[in-house]
Amino acid sequence: DHDDESHDGVALMIPELGHFALILALVMALAQGSLPIIGAARGIRPWMQLASPAALAQFLFVAFAFLALVRAFVTSDFSVAIVAQHSHSDMPLIYKVAGTWGNHEGSLLLWVLILNIFGALVAVFGANLPPRLKARTLGVQALISVGFLLFLLLTSNPFARLDPAPFEGDELNPLLQDPGLALHPPMLYLGYVGFSIVFSFAVAALIDGKIDAAWARWVRPWCLLSWTFLTGGIALGSWWAYTELGWGGWWFWDPVENASFMPWLIGTALLHSALVVEKRDSLKAWTILLSILAFGFSLLGTFLVRSGIITSVHAFADDPTRGIFILILLAIAIGAPLTLFALRAPSLRAGGLFAPISREGAMVMNNLLLAVMTATVLFGTLYPLLLELSTGKTISVGAPFYMWTFCILAMPLILLMAVGPFLGWKRGDLKGALQRLAAAGIVAILGAAIALWIRFDGPLLAPIAMAVALWLLVGTVIEWLERVKAFSGNWRSVANRARHLPRAAYGMSLAHAGLAIAIIGMTGSAAWKTEQVKVVQPGQSVMLQGYDFKLESVGPARGENYLADRAHFVVTRDGDFVADLFPERRQYLVQPMPTTEAAIHSSFLADLYAVIGEPAQSEDGAGGWTVRVYHEPMVPWIWFGALVMVLGGLTSLSDRRYRVGAPVKPGAVQIAAKVQA
Repeated sequence: DHDDESHDGVALMIPELGHFALILALVMALAQGSLPIIGAARGIRPWMQLASPAALAQFLFVAFAFLALVRAFVTSDFSVAIVAQHSHSDMPLIYKVAGTWGNHEGSLLLWVLILNIFGALVAVFGANLPPRLKARTLGVQALISVGFLLFLLLTSNPFARLDPAPFEGDELNPLLQDPGLALHPPMLYLGYVGFSIVFSFAVAALIDGKIDAAWARWVRPWCLLSWTFLTGGIALGSWWAYTELGWGGWWFWDPVENASFMPWLIGTALLHSALVVEKRDSLKAWTILLSILAFGFSLLGTFLVRSGIITSVHAFADDPTRGIFILILLAIAIGAPLTLFALRAPSLRAGGLFAPISREGAMVMNNLLLAVMTATVLFGTLYPLLLELSTGKTISVGAPFYMWTFCILAMPLILLMAVGPFLGWKRGDLKGALQRLAAAGIVAILGAAIALWIRFDGPLLAPIAMAVALWLLVGTVIEWLERVKAFSGNWRSVANRARHLPRAAYGMSLAHAGLAIAIIGMTGSAAWKTEQVKVVQPGQSVMLQGYDFKLESVGPARGENYLADRAHFVVTRDGDFVADLFPERRQYLVQPMPTTEAAIHSSFLADLYAVIGEPAQSEDGAGGWTVRVYHEPMVPWIWFGALVMVLGGLTSLSDRRYRVGAPVKPGAVQIAAKVQA
């Protein structure tokens, strides 16, 4: 009995132990952020060697705190304030776990955990790094952690207690009770926060004053890993909005959507510029700047979500003091490195020269277009906020603005993506590259003609966008076929070359092809989507694009923590059965918030999408239900394209030359270590 009481007492103290673990993590971060950096400056090797064990210890403390919070949610410990505010004992287990990061404090703890995961990974897999670079990188990473741990402990304690504890909790926001939202934030944060380690490498290199091909080779896997996770996170968030919100759209240009998109754009530019540093020892200053900005935009997204200056389903907090804290953190974290960059930039050698028409030149143009596209999204995101803060006036910047600015800029970028791989390093043959892309040009023209034939009165940009996407897709296939010399006729040699082609080459082809596929899906959905909103009774139908959506019935349904009206649609075309659709209109029991669960039937070319709304009266005065049905052309291509892009990133990471921790020649390690020492 005494042992049971002791066990229960320890279990009751787990939130306090989690809080104490965060304090220990802060102490460890302060040590990691000071001693290794001082040791690197003074050549004190034991101090430099402290960075790795400190990073691992800090990770273990933060991981313990995170697991303690997960346990509080899973066991419905309502004495912990955020558990009481964001969970309920009747919630499904998956949403109890997701509730851990479905709030400001818990999501911030997840942020810090992932920050420490990347630090621990460098500590474990960075054995080949020069000692000074490794010590400084982990030191800078720890300083970022210091800022966010202070933010947690001073303004956002996830383990704050309630006394007395309520008998039941308030439940997680019903909109967040979706499988997509259980996976979306962790994956998005792995991308967001992953750029912190690239940032730390950049600041460490600026302190050292040495940026070369070896530095780019160490940085690229981390950048690629972050980019891959961010791609998957954005796609999951878009899929959640499409399936959960019931308005049939997959992107709304919401400020927080934009905040995740901007680091993706900068990260894409960084991937390409780091390749130029590695291959040609050029664009060093620009690559360092992009490394700083990629993480800077990640911090900007964190500020937008947590400052209270926006109202969004994505936003966590409306406490201005938290916003001020993170704004100060943003100013220090980005202002100090940019100042250091300004001091160091004149000393960075330009590196190898190249002609404007070359692979380097194509990547420079790629970077410039991505930078301008990012600036466009930044302006569209911040201008309404700044206008409202300064004048009190409200203005909406929506799809039309981005359609005629961002999308116009994207088209030359996509055209360039197909041409760049055909150009040689240092000097390229543009005419020869275009001749090799003749088949892609023919397919692009045919694609535009078919798009015009499908919908002649549709948006002008649609056939153009379809053409450039097909240009990139076919151009990517042609480039791969040329790599394996598929036109030589010797199929045994072709198979042998394909088997020995570097995985990074496959990864590039998959990423480019995935983007082209996603653009085709985005174009089809935006240009040719149709919808019908109507009040119907059971037994009546809604016609759309040749499909007959017949409402068979609407009846009650019950989930673990909600009641629902569940509709049954039978979809036919020309009398032939197509699908059964079962959309729901849910009413959660704790938070009386109605939500929609769309029913979607996907095929290769389109989605059939149905939503059941509130009871209403039809035009003849009879009772019925408001239903919305959509025909969503090409939407499945968006998700498939995103999946192919993620697969491309993972394939590249599996390449031994770019994989995290891939060994290099011992002599090269020794030389690098001597140079750093």
